[in-house]
Amino acid sequence: MPEIQVKSNKRIELIDITDIVNDLIVESEAKDGIALIFAKHTTVALIVNEYEPGLVSDIEFSLERLIPELDYKHDRIDNNADSHLRSILLQSSIVLPVTNSHLDLGTWQRVLLIELDGPRKRTVTIKLLGEKLKVFKGKNKI
Repeated sequence: MPEIQVKSNKRIELIDITDIVNDLIVESEAKDGIALIFAKHTTVALIVNEYEPGLVSDIEFSLERLIPELDYKHDRIDNNADSHLRSILLQSSIVLPVTNSHLDLGTWQRVLLIELDGPRKRTVTIKLLGEKLKVFKGKNKI
């Protein structure tokens, strides 16, 4: 199963991983199917959205406003409760269509990793699924 390593530089940071994922799909010679993209961490999220600097800043600002840094009980252990709480509002995996060896995204859509507890090194797993279509003759029986 292919994995990519992503290094973040800030506590909260959006990182575009679209091109890296597409390169892995091309390398795998997968033509059509789906890609499951999964972040192996509890303080990271994945989204599909536009990667425009103003929007990136707005997302970072909104996450900080929605779940501010307070005196949470978990902070006695790791001092990152806000990161865990932010991650539950988001998702750790996404499933996207693959067409002609590339993610089948809209014009402005990009796959973004959201670092919530950086800077850190993160692992993202990509699982590609595809199938050959079969033509069945006769009626299906239940």
